Amino acid sequence: MKSLIVILLLSQCIVSFAGELRYAQNFSIAAFEGYKEITVRNTWKGAGDHEQVYALVPRGAELPELAPGAVVVRTPVERLAIMATVFLGPIRDLDLYDSLIGIAHLDYANDERAHELVASGVAREIQSGSGMDVESMLMLQPDLILTSTTGNANFDVHPQMRRAGLPVVVTASYMEKHPLARTEWIKFVAAFYDKEAEAERIFDGIAQRYEALVSLTRNVKNRPSVFSSAPYSGVWHVPGGKSYTATAFRHAGADYLWSDNEATGGVPLDVEVILQRAGDADYWLNPSHYDSIRALLAADERFAGFKALQKGRVYNNTVRVNAKGGNDIFERGVSHPEEVLADLIKIFHPELLPEHDFVFYEKLK
Repeated sequence: MKSLIVILLLSQCIVSFAGELRYAQNFSIAAFEGYKEITVRNTWKGAGDHEQVYALVPRGAELPELAPGAVVVRTPVERLAIMATVFLGPIRDLDLYDSLIGIAHLDYANDERAHELVASGVAREIQSGSGMDVESMLMLQPDLILTSTTGNANFDVHPQMRRAGLPVVVTASYMEKHPLARTEWIKFVAAFYDKEAEAERIFDGIAQRYEALVSLTRNVKNRPSVFSSAPYSGVWHVPGGKSYTATAFRHAGADYLWSDNEATGGVPLDVEVILQRAGDADYWLNPSHYDSIRALLAADERFAGFKALQKGRVYNNTVRVNAKGGNDIFERGVSHPEEVLADLIKIFHPELLPEHDFVFYEKLK
């Protein structure tokens, strides 16, 4: 009876706030009297049922009684460090640049404002992986460090940051299955800044535009076949059939060759498997970093056997790439999947969007 009373009292402490999650499955937010809790799950392919709770407690407030293992982050955040460029999307949409003090993998960043902040000394470039300096991170005095994990101890840096007492938060947006689910992580970032209402407004507009585009292809009769990616070191990682990439292909009115695969991440396959299965596919999309047919054939002359290449139906998301190779598809493209979807529909069914100009994609020549 006593435990039931405790549960009832705890449930009464929960207060509702704007912004129910509609697509994202790998995090949830609960608002309590005086603080918020974010639970993150499925952070990497082998994470199992592990969950991590983050308690967002206002500055100056006393710490509430929290679950064992909960990581405390004081809010609203004033000093933010990011360990991946994907976070630049919500930073841009929520205009959080004033808090950005550290950026890892700067060469891969497309965001001009991020480069300007580092060039002016307002923010610093952070070393990641084995070259990361924990002491330098401590000197930055961040309120929040956003990162993700691969489950590989040789690459992940969050364990040593956590041991040093740094406020590191591990995200899992790349493990989502739906493009809008990745975008909905703007609500996750916004929670640390008390900007939930703004994030909800931004996301609702994006979701409405995305779903309107999906409705255009829902009843198309001709669904061209498509495959994706290109080999690296002899291995071809195709998007899993339950990945956000496969979902986007389906929403754009195409038949993805590996749609029957159950993986949400990349699936490593031998090049010979791709050559055999994708030989007659109508389209080839996202062939790694290659920006021309000549470059593809120089990498492997066997690619000449693909019907998609023979017909000139090879497209890559290389329109918005800066001089250092930073591709905006991994920043704005994640935050605005409706623009990516419009490009895909223009590729597979140009008659449905005759006035659309490509934002991210181009036909390789």
